[in-house]
Amino acid sequence: MNYPRYYLLLLAILFASLDASAKAFVIGKVSDNPQKHYGYLKPMADYLAKNLSEFGYTEGKVLMAKNNRQMVRYLKRKKVDLVTETIFSGVIFKDKAKAELLLTKWKKGQKNYESLIFVRKDSGINSLDDFKGKTIAFEDPGSTSAFYIPAAMLLRHGLSLERLDSVRDFPDEESVGYVFSNEEINTSTWVHKRLVQIGALNDHDWNKSDHLPKKFRDDFKIIAKSEKFPRGVELVRAGMSEALKRKIKSLLLNIHDDPDGVHILERYQKTARFQEFENNIGDVVKEARAIVSLVDSKLN
Repeated sequence: MNYPRYYLLLLAILFASLDASAKAFVIGKVSDNPQKHYGYLKPMADYLAKNLSEFGYTEGKVLMAKNNRQMVRYLKRKKVDLVTETIFSGVIFKDKAKAELLLTKWKKGQKNYESLIFVRKDSGINSLDDFKGKTIAFEDPGSTSAFYIPAAMLLRHGLSLERLDSVRDFPDEESVGYVFSNEEINTSTWVHKRLVQIGALNDHDWNKSDHLPKKFRDDFKIIAKSEKFPRGVELVRAGMSEALKRKIKSLLLNIHDDPDGVHILERYQKTARFQEFENNIGDVVKEARAIVSLVDSKLN
């Protein structure tokens, strides 16, 4: 017998069996910056896996998706256990992958947030009725508070939106042109420099000096505000046992009281805490679904 080969074979079988017995708790997120998001998701995945060992979990992992369609596939294939997203993406995952809304997340210390549509004080614009022939800067096509919500506000007001290739283009005089700035600071700068007449941000970004400097804010006025939506939500995949869901929910609801969990919350998008949904969550989901449907049908 060739003993070295024999022992190598035994070792290979041993390591394969150990690997097969490993079970990862996976947190998923849609991201265009995986390296950045991995840094705040991995500690939470590790924390949950450690405290879910009774369910066989031995490690925490992170799985990024390029877009909502890919995350829907991951959820259907049970490749992720928990997803952290906006209520709008959450509705898509709920409808298309039967994911279950678990808790709301106080992302960046905010329980809820709203979209703001603003202009320069000296623009001569005083209401949505003055928007025709003007251009608005949204952040990016996937933004909830800086695209979907404000775009729906304009569409519901009876305004027609026309996508422009750049800020140097002009819309039809009966339409509102729109461009994507890709960064909050670009939106505020373009409005301030009169490259566009209108901007859209959420109320958190409105008060952040690196997104909207105070000297800009002093020259702006808010034309319209949306209703408030949950700042962030956590979802679990379909088919998860009730016992596991209860334990995950309990861990997240109490993590802010755990000395080992405080720094994890801080890294998890500066989350203050998790909380049960309010009684009107059904109405919020219905409204988010209606906004996504409206904007996708008209603009995407």
